[in-house]
Amino acid sequence: MKVEVKTIDNRKKGDIELSDSIFAIEPRADVVARVVKWQLAKRRAGTHQVKERGEVSKTTAKMFRQKGTGRARAGNGSVSQFRGGGVVHGPRVRSHSHSLPKKVRKLGMRSVLSAKMAAGQLIILDDAKADGKTSDLKAKLEKLGVKNALVLAGENVDTGFSRAAANIPLVDVLPQQGANVYDMVRRDVLVLSRDAANYLEERLK
Repeated sequence: MKVEVKTIDNRKKGDIELSDSIFAIEPRADVVARVVKWQLAKRRAGTHQVKERGEVSKTTAKMFRQKGTGRARAGNGSVSQFRGGGVVHGPRVRSHSHSLPKKVRKLGMRSVLSAKMAAGQLIILDDAKADGKTSDLKAKLEKLGVKNALVLAGENVDTGFSRAAANIPLVDVLPQQGANVYDMVRRDVLVLSRDAANYLEERLK
């Protein structure tokens, strides 16, 4: 398919040919959900832990005699029903990451790209460069109809563009290598530089 390429000033700068197998497939919401879950699980620290019965600081002596008190039988105080006792089946230090086939991950990204394209929420820029002034870049993005967006700004993000975008709420800037499903889904508009579009086509073949 042919897609119009724009400049940062919202002027036409030719066209780009994009693959239908990447930007025009039937989106799979279930696959996208799986990829997002995989990404979020992978970045969890997993450092949560509680003390179990064998780890609490309690005497192992029997709390009171077995018979004659009128109370229920009890051994030592480290069990969970007593104050200061251990926690049963509590969280342990572990990794939350799980495997996901590469084909599924690629299908998830293709689905997001196709959904953005179908909804008119994908913009191709000739290049992502700015002079470093936040107010100027914000005005240019609003002219493009962009308020909530992820910008994939090529292999090396322009320093001026990165600095100017840093203070704009709801606008994220990543190099093309950092393209991922979660960041694409959490923003309304996806802005690709011409180089980033070519890179994604090569990566998702």
